[in-house]
Amino acid sequence: MRYAVVIEQAIGNYSAYVPDLPGCIATGQTLSEVESEISEAIAFHMEGMVEDGLPVPHPSSQVEYIEVAA
Repeated sequence: MRYAVVIEQAIGNYSAYVPDLPGCIATGQTLSEVESEISEAIAFHMEGMVEDGLPVPHPSSQVEYIEVAA
């Protein structure tokens, strides 16, 4: 499955979350680190859902970029 991930730059690090998996978050010092961490977090989050007998939601979020005049 392929989930949309939102990555935000903060002061001194990056954070990421998955809209389709509430509570699935990660942080990292670099962009590549946060990408790796959120990938691991998704797998861990899904394993926990399966162990708890919860359905794993199918990806449904979409990401689009909108051009605006400045």
